[in-house]
Amino acid sequence: MVVGAFPIAKLLYLGVRQLSKPLANRIKAGARRSEFFKNYVCLPPAQIYHWIEMRTKMRIMGFRGSTIKPLNEEAAAELGAELLGEAIIFLVGGGCMVLEYSRQAANSRRKEEELNETITDLQTQLGELALTTEILDAKLREVNRLVMTLPAPAPKQ
Repeated sequence: MVVGAFPIAKLLYLGVRQLSKPLANRIKAGARRSEFFKNYVCLPPAQIYHWIEMRTKMRIMGFRGSTIKPLNEEAAAELGAELLGEAIIFLVGGGCMVLEYSRQAANSRRKEEELNETITDLQTQLGELALTTEILDAKLREVNRLVMTLPAPAPKQ
C-alpha cells in the first residue's frame, strides 16, 4: 500500500492551533492579574458584550425599556478574559486558514504555469514539425520533378 506524502504545512498549522489554546489561557491569566489589562482590555468588551446580550434577551422576552445594569468588576474581568482568549483562538485559526488558502493558491498558480509552459512547448514543437513537413514535401516534389525529367529507359531485347 502506497501512502501519500503527509503535508508538513498542515501538521504545523495543527500544532500552532493546539498551542494557541494554552497561550490564550496564559494571556487570560495575565489579564486577570494585571490592572491595566483588566481595566482597559477586559472590562470594556465584557461590558459591551453583556449589554448587547442582555438587551437581546430582554427584547426576545418582550421587555423594551428596561435598564441594563453593568456587570460587577470581577464578573466583567472574568468575561473579558474569556472573550480575549476566544478572540486569540479565533484569530490564530483564521490566520491558519488564510495561510492555507494562500499556500493552496500558490500551488494552483504553479501548476497552471507549468501547464501553460507545457502547452507552449508543444505548440513550438508542432510548429517545428509543420516546418519540417513542408521542407520534406518540397524536397519530395523536387525529387519527383527530377525523376520526371529523366529519359525513359530503352526497352530490353
